[in-house]
Amino acid sequence: MSAKPIESILFVCLGNICRSPLAEGVLRAVLAERGLDRYILLDSAGTSDWEAGSAPDPRSMSIAERHGIDISRQRARKLTPDDFSRFDLILAMDRSNLRDLKALVPAAMRDRVHLFLEFAEGTVSDVPDPYHEGPEAFASVYRMIREASEALATRLEARLSAPDSGQASSTI
Repeated sequence: MSAKPIESILFVCLGNICRSPLAEGVLRAVLAERGLDRYILLDSAGTSDWEAGSAPDPRSMSIAERHGIDISRQRARKLTPDDFSRFDLILAMDRSNLRDLKALVPAAMRDRVHLFLEFAEGTVSDVPDPYHEGPEAFASVYRMIREASEALATRLEARLSAPDSGQASSTI
């Protein structure tokens, strides 16, 4: 991570109904468990507008609910040019999304765009799109997102507790 504090994170997938809203909800829950949720703004978006205004896929909502996370109030939206300046960190769910983001991001902001699993865990891997799959695929995606969210939260937590001129920092 750069020296600039991470105060906002955007998750991006294709339609913003399966993976990215689930990642937003899971990271929000992980941060809340650690008392860090008040420090970071979270959102999600899609590279397409196919699902704009739609609730998350019922299977994403179901797997989230099974783990005590409510994502039912989220609504799909398309990525906007303002998102690149609004968010400190933009995490693509797969390499196709990453390519799309890199084609759109202003050159001065390229360091904000990363592959989610690579940034969180150091694993150059995609979070597969479970849309055309069954409940087992959604459960697998949930586990991947949960593990990556735990790793990301640990990184963010370390930055929060890092000394800043001899004192603990109040922002991430």
